Amino acid sequence: MSSTMWSVDEHLADILEAVHPLEPIELQLHDAQGCVLVEDVMVEIALPPFDNSSMDGYAVRVADVEGADEEFPAVLTVIGDVAAGDDGLPGDRAVGPGEAARIMTGAPLPAGAEAVVPVEWTDGGTGGGPADTMRSHRDAPEAAGGEVRVYRPVEARAHVRARGSDVKPGDPALSAGSVVGPPQIGLLAAIGRSTVKVRPRPRVVVISTGSELVQPGEELTGGQIYDSNSFALTAAAKDAGAIAYRVGAVTDDADTLRATIEDQLIRADIVVTTGGVSVGAYDVVKEALSSVGDEDEPGSGIDFRKLAMQPGKPQGFGSIGPDHTPLLALPGNPVSSYISFELFVRPAIRALMGLPDVNRPTVRAVLKTDKALSSPSGRRQFLRGTYDAEADTVTPVGGSGSHLIAALAQADALIVLPEDVTSAEPGTETEVVLLR
Repeated sequence: MSSTMWSVDEHLADILEAVHPLEPIELQLHDAQGCVLVEDVMVEIALPPFDNSSMDGYAVRVADVEGADEEFPAVLTVIGDVAAGDDGLPGDRAVGPGEAARIMTGAPLPAGAEAVVPVEWTDGGTGGGPADTMRSHRDAPEAAGGEVRVYRPVEARAHVRARGSDVKPGDPALSAGSVVGPPQIGLLAAIGRSTVKVRPRPRVVVISTGSELVQPGEELTGGQIYDSNSFALTAAAKDAGAIAYRVGAVTDDADTLRATIEDQLIRADIVVTTGGVSVGAYDVVKEALSSVGDEDEPGSGIDFRKLAMQPGKPQGFGSIGPDHTPLLALPGNPVSSYISFELFVRPAIRALMGLPDVNRPTVRAVLKTDKALSSPSGRRQFLRGTYDAEADTVTPVGGSGSHLIAALAQADALIVLPEDVTSAEPGTETEVVLLR
């Protein structure tokens, strides 16, 4: 274990220097969600690929409905239907003078037509007053013929989505570094891409340790507590963009823990343990991992450190296994564990994804509290808080104890008190890490 006291920044820098983005792979669209693009994607087809209607209504020539109103409607001959998926009117017929074609939303504008009149501006072919809907071709097949009365004029290209009005061939679709979310997948599919080259989502294995831990849903006996850390950290890993695997609590046995970790390496890009890194007689993670590593491989093995922070002083970091998989060993107290994850594991996950900005956003806010907050000299303290963006204030939630998980559940920010601050008075401007 290192005798030197590490700063928060030094520990994070050491982690980020050792963690490198995962190698790119080609993935099907439905597997690429949450991944980061490694190449620019260019548009190869126009969107929309043809002029089409944005309304249910009638495709017309502008001159035929000029001056139309309810007293003197334009009466046009309906020559057919154009539905979405059609190439145009049957027989490639064009809309001529005094004619109209019923057209559905998304259907291609037929030849000869210059605009679309919404069905609500017509009688819908019923011979009555203004319609409120288009008659179904199944219920009224004759609606594709006959006459339609149009009660309002339209300008050229009215209610027409022009070909290429969204994107044109050669336009950039997505840039390298973009995270592939639902809108991006929709765009890729719309331009005909079935696969995309991305960095895969990192696989994170979370292992909690402690013989006192019981899985939620089981009955507690004397001296036992429920394993909350593995659930919280697995959720945090997913929130960071990873594929996360939770391993049930491992008892305080070094051989069992070492074997469990070795078994998990096959599906891990990063391993996170929680608990067993302090100075107690049963700190199993230190016992199990202090001696691992390849002496011929610089940087391998796990280094256990003391950090100048509160909570979260004991930490471990290094690599393990034949592929030198990064392992971060976090403290076992729930708040210490979660804050350590936010400060160190989340950036490591984001670095594996190839994202340029790996840290949570930070802001400056005014401390809203009834009394001064104390902080140990030489330690960077992280207190739970709630951030009010409109008032630009942050309010502490709960105390500083590293076991106060109920307060953590109410917080949406971390209040940062620097190493040289021992007391923060109400009204002090301070750094705030936003958690949501």
